[in-house]
Amino acid sequence: MYVLRIEHAAADYDQWKKMFDSDPVDRAGKGVRRHYVSRAVDDPSLVCIELAFDTAQQAETLLEAMRQVWQQVPEGVIVGPTSRLFELVEEHAY
Repeated sequence: MYVLRIEHAAADYDQWKKMFDSDPVDRAGKGVRRHYVSRAVDDPSLVCIELAFDTAQQAETLLEAMRQVWQQVPEGVIVGPTSRLFELVEEHAY
């Protein structure tokens, strides 16, 4: 399994969440198995999204779609997006 982690600032979380929930890139259609949305405890404007995929190619395809979306988002809604792709090598629930 592969996890695409995206972090960025969201000046207005509620506005950002509405955009995220509208799913402009069709997450399920691009292979997302599940996602997690987190906010930094010490800075609630910092948002982290983790998206799980079966293949690295699916993650890269979604990331390219996200980059196109970011170019169309009104200024200030998403600030400084960064991303990194991880291969999940172990999972354990407690």
